[in-house]
Amino acid sequence: MSTESTTSTRLAVIGAGPGGYAAAFLASDLGLDVTLIDPKPNPGGVCLFHGCIPSKALLHVVKVIEEARQASRWGVEFSDPKIDLEKLRSWKDSVVGKLTGGLGEVTKRRRVRYLQGHARFRGGNGLDVQFIDGGEQRIQFEHAIVAAGSRPAGLPNVPGDSSRFLDSTSALELKDVSGRLLVVGGGYIGLELGAVYATLGSRITVVEMTSNLLPGVDEDLVRPLEKRLSGLFEDILVNTKVANFNDQHDRVRVVFEGKGIENPEQEFDRVLVSVGRKPNSQGLGLENTRVEVDAAGFVRVDNQLRTSDPSIFAIGDLVGQPMLAHKASHEGRIAAEVIAGRSAVFEPRAIPAVVFTDPEIAWCGLTEIRAKKAGRNVRVVRFPWAASGRATTMDRTEGLTKMLIDPETERVLGVGIAGSGAGELISEGVLAMEMAAEATDVKLTIHPHPTLSETFMESAALFFGESSHVYRPRKDLAARTSGPKEGGAG
Repeated sequence: MSTESTTSTRLAVIGAGPGGYAAAFLASDLGLDVTLIDPKPNPGGVCLFHGCIPSKALLHVVKVIEEARQASRWGVEFSDPKIDLEKLRSWKDSVVGKLTGGLGEVTKRRRVRYLQGHARFRGGNGLDVQFIDGGEQRIQFEHAIVAAGSRPAGLPNVPGDSSRFLDSTSALELKDVSGRLLVVGGGYIGLELGAVYATLGSRITVVEMTSNLLPGVDEDLVRPLEKRLSGLFEDILVNTKVANFNDQHDRVRVVFEGKGIENPEQEFDRVLVSVGRKPNSQGLGLENTRVEVDAAGFVRVDNQLRTSDPSIFAIGDLVGQPMLAHKASHEGRIAAEVIAGRSAVFEPRAIPAVVFTDPEIAWCGLTEIRAKKAGRNVRVVRFPWAASGRATTMDRTEGLTKMLIDPETERVLGVGIAGSGAGELISEGVLAMEMAAEATDVKLTIHPHPTLSETFMESAALFFGESSHVYRPRKDLAARTSGPKEGGAG
């Protein structure tokens, strides 16, 4: 294309991840002329190309392997799996290609103009696009949505040019399966990728500087996962940090700092750094606009996703926590509606979060940790999956379903699930919160039997001491109005 070409558009969307393409597609459906800009050949962003989708494809393979091993307890024997890394990579890439290619077709059918390149603002109503294949184009817009996403955060003492160090993107390339792999960071990314590599044959050590894996997640939800990972991983080090890395070309020597470490100096074949993500707010030319960016690099927006520049909106990881694809998609649709003249605000009662390990962990709304910190008067009920017929038939009774309920109004304030398929189950909790459901509403909703979804109904019934499968004397019910005490079984 000509380096001097100029065009105009009603809406320019910068970034074609789940937030950006959701915004572009809805805006087009609502009659706006839309230009979508991203360096990838098709929409999808980090989530589809380097994150959610490829990691879940690999985690599905891991689950199949684990279930095959578990089957020996049921009287079914399989031979040890043979891992063909090249074929596994090819299958993972085919999943990504199928989904991103499909989004490319949807983009054309919706008549969204797709430009493969990098965008940079030159003012509040104009930007320049530098095309991947050369040349550039100047675009005038009425409104813009910035959905530039985030990237892996690094550590200051990690050599930038060493192939021995991985981040979440390079780890998903699955170039090889290392003998010993150190995972720095006990969050969901580190645990998910650690589980993949451990099942494929790596000996995994996880180091986390806080006192628990998955910091900020209720301990009772983490406990079943921690128990399983303690058998899958070689070591789990909490209250520990890495003092020094020494890249010795064929291995990495690591020095740990923390209490009670038996071996503070260890050697690993590779190191996976998974200590969070940071927003991609630099390099966009935001300094040429009135958009405000805070010290951490997040763009400030209101509840309609407007920035301080009236023509520019921002969504997704760029505007802060939680940095989740589904939150970005919802924000993108809200921003598109506002630009199209609809009355819309981003005010969800609950945003679900899921850790796709085995067992999975999912939660939404108020957590027990936050309730205790705030001194919130709640009643916590737990239904153990050991009392679930469906969980027992699956030989997965380590899980639990919990609810946080207001003892006065009986409103559902939060839901947490640990167990197989928790990510598929948590949406019922989100819906209950969005509909302002009370425990009675959930208790009286007939659930199919035998299913794991019944545990949600049973948790609500447990609040009243009426669960069919967990006995709690009704004399204890008076306690549910007495303050932030735990109740139920588990």
